[in-house]
Amino acid sequence: MGMSLSWWFPKLYDHLMEPLERSGLRRIRQQLLKEAQGKVLEIGSGTGANFPFYDPVRVQCVIAVEPAEQMRRRSLAKIEQAAVPVDVVAAGAENLPFPDAFFDTVVGTLVFCTIPDPEKALQEVRRVCKPGGKVLIFEHVRLESPFLARLQDLLTPVWKRLCDGCHLNRNTLQLVRRSGLQVKRVESFYRDLFLVIEAVNPPLGH
Repeated sequence: MGMSLSWWFPKLYDHLMEPLERSGLRRIRQQLLKEAQGKVLEIGSGTGANFPFYDPVRVQCVIAVEPAEQMRRRSLAKIEQAAVPVDVVAAGAENLPFPDAFFDTVVGTLVFCTIPDPEKALQEVRRVCKPGGKVLIFEHVRLESPFLARLQDLLTPVWKRLCDGCHLNRNTLQLVRRSGLQVKRVESFYRDLFLVIEAVNPPLGH
């Protein structure tokens, strides 16, 4: 039973997410992406849900990385809806194919739950983001309630197999703080199940 059951996930992702997007996630994405500027890296861009929301006045271009071929194919329609140039690259967040200090802003939405090695990914984010650059994150996270957190722990093994490696119980805020990024703002939604994290990348070594 070690085989992943997530083959269906890219095909149904947008349909499954649409009720949540309509009920508030889309508005949260739009508000967060207003803070993006300059040359933007989006990690784990999936089906391109963020692409239409980048502001052409503030954003020069978006380079997105997405390792899953089916997700990249499904994002092509969203690229056409974008008001800024968007290029999608086949790569994972743990090994970003970009020079040091290359981006003004790094964006990750509903992706750190799935990245196999989030600590390494965050170090790569720090490497490719300019000193003083923005890191904008929107994630579902481990809940504070001991009972609900334990429930997330119990559900995660099955959930990972069904939903393409997604961890229900990952404490992304703690990981961001441990990475050395300077957290400037945290906002919670849906009774703390989702967090918006705005951070700044200090110079490496700080």
